[in-house]
Amino acid sequence: MTTLMIQGTTSDAGKSTVVAGLCRALKRRGISVAPFKPQNMALNSAVTEDGGEIGRSTALQAQAAGVKPHSDMNPVLLKPETDRGAQVILRGKVYGHMDAMDYHAFKRTAKESAMAAWQALESRFEVIIAEGAGSPAEINLRKGDIANMGFAEAADCPVILVGDIDRGGVFAQLVGTLALLSESEQARIKGFVINRFRGDMSLLTPGIDWLTAHTGKPVFGTLPYLQGLLLDAEDSIGLTQASTQGESLNIVVPALPRISNHTDFDPLRLHPQVKLTFVGADEPIPAADVIILPGSKSTASDLAWLKRQGWDKAIQRHLRYGGKVLGICGGFQMLGEWVEDPDGLEGKAERVMGLGLLSLTTRMVAGKQLRNVNGVTVADGASVTGYEIHNGVSEGAALAQPLFDLGTHLDGAVSADGQVVGTYLHGLFDHSEACQALLARLGLAAPQPVDYRAHRERELDRLADTLEAHLDIEAVINLLGAGASPSR
Repeated sequence: MTTLMIQGTTSDAGKSTVVAGLCRALKRRGISVAPFKPQNMALNSAVTEDGGEIGRSTALQAQAAGVKPHSDMNPVLLKPETDRGAQVILRGKVYGHMDAMDYHAFKRTAKESAMAAWQALESRFEVIIAEGAGSPAEINLRKGDIANMGFAEAADCPVILVGDIDRGGVFAQLVGTLALLSESEQARIKGFVINRFRGDMSLLTPGIDWLTAHTGKPVFGTLPYLQGLLLDAEDSIGLTQASTQGESLNIVVPALPRISNHTDFDPLRLHPQVKLTFVGADEPIPAADVIILPGSKSTASDLAWLKRQGWDKAIQRHLRYGGKVLGICGGFQMLGEWVEDPDGLEGKAERVMGLGLLSLTTRMVAGKQLRNVNGVTVADGASVTGYEIHNGVSEGAALAQPLFDLGTHLDGAVSADGQVVGTYLHGLFDHSEACQALLARLGLAAPQPVDYRAHRERELDRLADTLEAHLDIEAVINLLGAGASPSR
């Protein structure tokens, strides 16, 4: 065996963090390891070393493993555009746009692509830690499944099932999931992990003993609830995680229906001088120093939502009182005069009026821009790194005053009065120097440095330390057999 799969009883059971922790723990043992997620549905994505696009949590797991993200690690990525349709990314590149029924018919092709990517990884790494999606017990999705047991059966790999005790009913989650699987799939599950436990372990032990006796399968470990853990999320924003620690700069962000790459804001959640608040649908729009319009998978429809929620009027009032506005990617496009999507690349063919705060027009064109970039801020030469993921091409007079010089091209726009700023760059706050420069531009006096990259490394080590302390990692490695022998 060279592959172990981590599946969960539900979405957000902790699969992604367990995979990341295992990747870091195995790396520290000198084992060549890579993450793998055969199918993912997420709007948070990253650009890979081979110029592809994968889910952001898989890219984080690659960092945990000490390797560069590659499109083989997440060969099927679904990026929802409507409640029924999504953009399909196959091995890093846009394949097309499909509704749910079309994709169901496409699963055979998707599975072939996933298996080919997995085999390519197997040829390059000693161990693959695969991650499922959602739950393997979704009866309506089992036919043609590639996300969970469909892959595990095809790859003939062992599975560990993760349940979230913080939600309650963890024993029902684990036993119920097991009961809904076929006999061969039940045999494939080698044991359980209970995640996010708070309290006295002695009170949980009788339940664990019962679970082991009832199923004949061991509990490899009970992982504690890690307070304050902040790592790149799969998709959910987690509005309750909004920062409330800082008082110097008050930033609000509309939680767009199709918000993408909201991980851009993770460094701001950590910043001691920033108060960051996400504002959901039908919530009052609070007063702020800065409004940031985030990325969007469906710029035109999210722009329409923004207007229905009254953000257009709130932004105008905000600017009249001297506030600042920053738009990132789709949010940048919204700041312009028009957004055009003649071919319906983000849903339906349409041309919609923007917020009119920057003199530019954006047109959606086939051929998504995917690139990791480095450069400097035009105003003060601060170093910046980030990545671009967008279909839109923007043109207009506002681009004559760019925000960044990325070497190969200029990026973004700054209004004449400096109140409105836009950029296509994701990850722009990750780099400490750029974060300081941008917060200063947005009105923060003497911003302190926050090294989010170092924070991410510390969190991955903290995660691995937790697994080492509370999980029988040697038993987990034994599931892999000879494939997990340390590199020499």
